[in-house]
Amino acid sequence: MVIDPKVIEAERELVAKIDQDEILFKPILSTGKGFYLVAAALLTIVVLAAYAYLAQFRYGLGVTGLNTPTYWGVYITNFVFFIGISHAGTLISAILRIARAEWRRSITRSAEVITVLVLFFGAGNIIIDLGRPDRLLNVIYYGRFQSPLLWDVVSITTYLTASSIYLYLPLIPDIALLRDRVKGIRHWFYKVLALGWRGTERQIHWLEIAIAIMAILVIPIAVSVHTVVSYVFAMTIQPMWHSAIFGPYFVVGAIFSGIAAIIIAMAIIRRVYHLEDYLRPVHFDYLGVLLLVMCCLWFYFTSCEYLTVFYGAEPVHLAVFYSKITGHYAPYFYAMLATCFVIPFAILANGKTRNVTGCVIASIAVTIGMWLERFTIVVPTLVNPRLPYERGIYMPSWVEWFIFAGCFAFFTLLYMLFTKLFPIVSIWEIREGREKSLAEVEERLRTYLPFKEEVSSKK
Repeated sequence: MVIDPKVIEAERELVAKIDQDEILFKPILSTGKGFYLVAAALLTIVVLAAYAYLAQFRYGLGVTGLNTPTYWGVYITNFVFFIGISHAGTLISAILRIARAEWRRSITRSAEVITVLVLFFGAGNIIIDLGRPDRLLNVIYYGRFQSPLLWDVVSITTYLTASSIYLYLPLIPDIALLRDRVKGIRHWFYKVLALGWRGTERQIHWLEIAIAIMAILVIPIAVSVHTVVSYVFAMTIQPMWHSAIFGPYFVVGAIFSGIAAIIIAMAIIRRVYHLEDYLRPVHFDYLGVLLLVMCCLWFYFTSCEYLTVFYGAEPVHLAVFYSKITGHYAPYFYAMLATCFVIPFAILANGKTRNVTGCVIASIAVTIGMWLERFTIVVPTLVNPRLPYERGIYMPSWVEWFIFAGCFAFFTLLYMLFTKLFPIVSIWEIREGREKSLAEVEERLRTYLPFKEEVSSKK
């Protein structure tokens, strides 16, 4: 029997591709002791957080530092913070897909997973802040669409739905690859999720259309979500909340903190799973530039906000202003400025320090700073309200700190579990990039740059 040499060559290329990307399957097919140790530590923190919540559920919100008039604290700070982190995952992925930036292929999934998982913790902190979870049903029974609170519920639900679909669609080809590699229960699990994917031209065509549609839809949804979150504050007449700048200010802050979260996640994945060939320094450099741009935008909006309040000189606003500048909350405010602007700008503005380590340090600083920013927005205003309440100081209790730590631990644990179920780097997109991208990029270049032969022909 004569075997066609082209068939042999095709088989060799297929084996080479499989071997080349084998490292992307390794976290799913094998698990070391380190994973179980880290998971056990995170689960311990989650259990302690659950104990703290049960104490709050049993004895009421009196076990927290919340009081009159400070009825929002760490929980609402967490809500705004987690919703903010969710934005950059979907936004960066969607924008880069639409712009056809080829360097996105290794990072989109790790970003999209953050978006979906972190939304649950943002919404969960609202439920925790209610004290009685059953009060959430009042939004359904007695909700009034004139209220920004109901807008929040609608926008976050829509965003979670769209982001989940946007995460799942590019997963289907990789799920099919896993379906063909494993046996037993896991085979049936992946078989159901793969939806009969065989990689035919027709399936690929419709998948690309669906992903493109979702990429376009998810951008305005993402922008609207954090704008609506800002309305929860800006639609009131509380000092330093009632501001038209809050919408874009919150969106910029959301993208800022989201990019930082992506960089941190990428660095951990790169180190733990040895994905240096897929998550390269150039990815951190490009994201570092984006983080630098958002850093400058954040500083611009922050300056506008505080300068306007200072020159307006309204007494109720100045009371909040000076509580941040010279008062009890000054350490939080100046720590926010240092971690959100001074540290990241100094690192990222220098090309020599805008490497993997520098980007991670800047991102950790930004993550801390953006939580502090949300805290300094929420608490000082409530401590200094317009109404003649007795002034006081809000200090979070151990219950709030334990739940805060539990949210981060639980999110990290779920992210780890995702990497054990699905490839954290999109395998089919990497392979597609190797096969088609060079030709596609050259074709795009020819549409807007003159090439030598074109110039010669015109002469």
